[in-house]
Amino acid sequence: MTEQKPAAPRIRVDLQQVADLVPPGARVLDVGCGDGTLLAYLTAHKKVDGRGMELSMARVRAAVSQGLPVIQGNLENDLKDYPAGAFDYAILSQTLQATHNPAAVVEDLLRIARRAIVSFPNFAHWRVRLSVMFGGRMPVTPTLADSWFDTPNIHLCTILDFIDLCRIMGVRIEASFALDGAGRKREFAATAAIANLLSEQALFVLTRD
Repeated sequence: MTEQKPAAPRIRVDLQQVADLVPPGARVLDVGCGDGTLLAYLTAHKKVDGRGMELSMARVRAAVSQGLPVIQGNLENDLKDYPAGAFDYAILSQTLQATHNPAAVVEDLLRIARRAIVSFPNFAHWRVRLSVMFGGRMPVTPTLADSWFDTPNIHLCTILDFIDLCRIMGVRIEASFALDGAGRKREFAATAAIANLLSEQALFVLTRD
């Protein structure tokens, strides 16, 4: 009887999209890694040389309990401690909108890594627009799930805003993916004209090469 391999652990669909962009054996820093779900997947299935940084001490402990090399740190202060070119990929998943200085964060990601993978919710999605227009209130959606008074998001942006930021910074968008609310890829890129209206999330691969 043929021995069956154990099934791969399931991770969120949007995290799977990120994982699929990372080549085997890459040096990876997962910034804002949470409990280490993505890092654990990459370590097990891509054999990456991975590290993680997370602000929440409880989540750091959860990651370390899995044997993952995760440290507690504030990305806006502590990324500066990493030397230039230390990683092949720096990942910032669903965290950019919670930073005080998104441009400085992107700059640091591309200083310490050859490529940065960045994802965020799109504040210009049509449901968000309708919520503000007809409801007159800050939207609550699956990708923007917190009420205005307890959200960690302080710099919500649209896909077009982010593309403009990359242009201003001289950052090259190597690849982009429009995602729906569940994290599934749409049939068009995030840089397509309709993406800003129809995509609930976006995923970008950035480089300066």
